[in-house]
Amino acid sequence: MELNNIEKLLEKYFEAKTSVTEEDTLHKYFSQESVAPHLEQYKDMFQYFKSAKQERFTKEVPIVSEVTAVRKKRFGWYSAAGAVAICAGLYFNQPKTIEDQYSPEEIAAAQEALALLGTNFSKGSNQISYLDEFEKNTTRFIHK
Repeated sequence: MELNNIEKLLEKYFEAKTSVTEEDTLHKYFSQESVAPHLEQYKDMFQYFKSAKQERFTKEVPIVSEVTAVRKKRFGWYSAAGAVAICAGLYFNQPKTIEDQYSPEEIAAAQEALALLGTNFSKGSNQISYLDEFEKNTTRFIHK
């Protein structure tokens, strides 16, 4: 019964199709002293699995190392420094407001000077109109 059943279970085991109870059956069989000679080669493998299952990791692993804590503190300071740099850049990059550079008296004086210039220019342009008449008459006599 058992030998034929064990061979079938071994085939299923190597195809990864066994259940937990079937694997327990295999472990029990290979932990016995008497194992079929042609299956003797698998005995060491199952004994290794049994001993490896009982093996435990006993070294203490620190959850947060000192290096990680220092990096977190530095990251906080880097974040704060970056925020300060951005705020300073925005503050100093503001456009300057240009205040009026001339007083109302200066503006009035400039307007008066421009008005005087305009009237004198008008007088000069009236005198140039006589030149237009002169040019018309001279061209009339010259081109006859």
